[in-house]
Amino acid sequence: MTEGRDVQWVEVGEGQAGQRIDNFLVTRLKGVPRALIYRIVRKGEVRVNKKRVKADTRLAPGDLVRIPPLRLTPREAVREVSDNLRNLLAGSVLVEGRDWLVVNKPAGLAVHGGSGVKIGLIEALRQVREDLDFLELVHRLDRETSGCLLLAKSRPALLALNESLKQRGMDKQYLALVAGRWPARRDFVSARLDRYTLANGERRVRVDAEGKVARTRFAVRETLPKATLVEAEPVTGRTHQIRVHAAHAGYALLGDDKYGTREGEALARQLGLSRLFLHAAALTFPEPTSGRPVQIRAPLPDDLEGVLARARALG
Repeated sequence: MTEGRDVQWVEVGEGQAGQRIDNFLVTRLKGVPRALIYRIVRKGEVRVNKKRVKADTRLAPGDLVRIPPLRLTPREAVREVSDNLRNLLAGSVLVEGRDWLVVNKPAGLAVHGGSGVKIGLIEALRQVREDLDFLELVHRLDRETSGCLLLAKSRPALLALNESLKQRGMDKQYLALVAGRWPARRDFVSARLDRYTLANGERRVRVDAEGKVARTRFAVRETLPKATLVEAEPVTGRTHQIRVHAAHAGYALLGDDKYGTREGEALARQLGLSRLFLHAAALTFPEPTSGRPVQIRAPLPDDLEGVLARARALG
C-alpha cells in the first residue's frame, strides 16, 4: 500500500510506554475530538506496527504508530484557544515539577471538552504547552469550582499520582461558603451517594442508602452573620460530594444551582455571588519520583474575597 505524504509514522518513546493508543492520539492530535479519534481507530486508519488495533491497545517502546491525515469540519474541531484564555492559563501555573504541574483553575472553565463544551482546560493547556508530549489530568474539579488542579507530564507520573489518589495519599482542602451557621460540633458527614440522570440528561447526585460510601470532614473557619465559611476535606472522592454532603447536613453551598435552597439563592444575590462558592484551596501529594510531600495553596479569587467582605458587613 502506498502511503500519502500527509500520513505520519510516529515511534513510541519510553515516556509513552504502557499508554493506551486513544490517549496517545489525543496528546499527538491537539484539537481533535475523542469521537473522531475513536472513529479512525475503529475504521483501521490507525495502525501500530502495521496492524489494526483497538482504542484500549497499550503501546510499547519502539512501536510505530500510523496516524492518518485528518481534515476536520468546523463542527468537529475543538475550538482553538483564544489569546485571553492562553494568557490566563499561562499565568495560572502555581508550581511545576519535572513531571507534574499544578494550576489554579479558573471558575467557569470545564476541565475537559464534551457535552457541548468545545474546549476545556486540558485541551487548552495542550495547545498552550506545545513543549509537552504528554499532559493528563490526575483528578478533576467541577466547572464552577476554582483552585488547585494537578496534572501529570509523563505516564509514569500519572500512574504514581493515580495510585496515591487511590490509596488516599493525597489531601485536598476546599473553602466553601454555606448558608446559615454551621454548628462547630458538626465536623464530619458520612452519607452514601448515588448518581442519577434527570429526564433532560443532566447528571445529579443524591444521598441513598444503596449508594457508594462517601465521607467528608468539615471545619468552621469563620462564622458570619448569615453564612459560614467552612473548610471541607473529602475523605472519599465522589462526584459533587462536598456539595451534596453540605446540603444533606442542612447547610447548602451558596451559588449552588443544583443542590441549593431558595433562601441560599436570595442570600447569594444579596452578596453579589454569581457562581458556586467552592475553591480548592490546598493540595498535598507525594512527589512521583522522590515520594517527598508537596504542599501547594491557591489563594482565594478576588470575586470570592469580595463576597466574603460583603458577608462580613451584613447585620
